[in-house]
Amino acid sequence: MELIKTEFGRRSTAAGVISGIDLKGKRVIITGGASGIGIPTTMALASAGAEVTLAVRNESAGIAVAKDIISKTGNVKVNVKSLDISKRKSIADFVKTWDGPLDVLINNAGVMAIPELQLSEDGWEMQFATNHMGHFELALGLHDALASAGSSRIVSVSSNGHLLSPVIFDDLPFNFRFYDPWTAYGQSKSAVILFAVAANKRWAKDGISVNALNPGAIATNLQRHVGGQLKTPPELQKTPEQGAATSVLLATSPLFSGNGGHYFENCNEAEVVTERPADYHGVAPYAIDMTNADRLWDVSIKLLGH
Repeated sequence: MELIKTEFGRRSTAAGVISGIDLKGKRVIITGGASGIGIPTTMALASAGAEVTLAVRNESAGIAVAKDIISKTGNVKVNVKSLDISKRKSIADFVKTWDGPLDVLINNAGVMAIPELQLSEDGWEMQFATNHMGHFELALGLHDALASAGSSRIVSVSSNGHLLSPVIFDDLPFNFRFYDPWTAYGQSKSAVILFAVAANKRWAKDGISVNALNPGAIATNLQRHVGGQLKTPPELQKTPEQGAATSVLLATSPLFSGNGGHYFENCNEAEVVTERPADYHGVAPYAIDMTNADRLWDVSIKLLGH
C-alpha cells in the first residue's frame, strides 16, 4: 500500500501546517498540554479557533500556559483541567467532568527513561502505565464523546524510541527481565502505536480515526531523566514548534478525516524498516502488526478489569 505523503516535512511548524484551517466550534483535549510540544500544539489549535482543554497534572502551570495562549491568540476558550494520566482515579474523575462531544483527543503526555523500576498504583511499570495504559483508559472513557462528534480523531504521540523494543507480552512489568530504562520506554511507545492500530480498527465505524506519530527529537522536560541532553545529532533535532507539527497535522488536516491506523514522522507516513536504522527513522513491523495490536487491546482491557 502506498504511503501517505503531504506537502510538509521535517522543518514544518505547527503554525505552518494549520495555516488556513478553521477550527471554530471544534473541541479538543490535549494531555500534557502545558509543557514541551504540548504548548505549541495548543497554541496552533487555539489560533485556529478551537476550544482546547489542557489536561494537566500541574494545574498552576496549565493556567499560566492557558493565560499566555489566550493573550496571544485572542481565543478565550482555552481551559485547564486536572489529570494525572498515571492514576486511574484521576482519569475517571476527568472523564466524569467531560460533557458534550469531543472532536479531537491528543494523547501527548508521557515519561521517558525512568532510571529505576517504578510501578504505578496498579502495579504496572510506570512508563507503560503512563504512556499507554493511562491514555488507553482515557480514550475508552471518552469514546462516546468522540463518537457523538460525528467525525473525530485521536492523535497518539509515540516516538522513534519504539525501535528499541516491541511489547514483551510475557513480561510487561519486568518481573523476570532486568529493568532497562530504554527498553521499558521502547515497549511503552510500541504500545502507543499498537493502540492506534487497534482502536482505529474498532472505532472507525463510529467515525473515530486514530493515528500515531513520532514528533522527533526536541529538547523538552521529557529528557529530565537523561540529564536534559538530547543524544540526537544537532542537524536532526527540532524546535518544539517543529516537533508539534505532525501532531497538529494529524489533528486538523482534511486528509485524515476517516483515515487512520497509520504512523507518521516528519508530517508523512513512515516507511516500514526491518532493522533499526542509524538515524532511527521508520516504523518497526511489530508496532503496526494487527495480531500484536489485537493482543495488546485484550491484555489492556484485562488489566483494567473490564
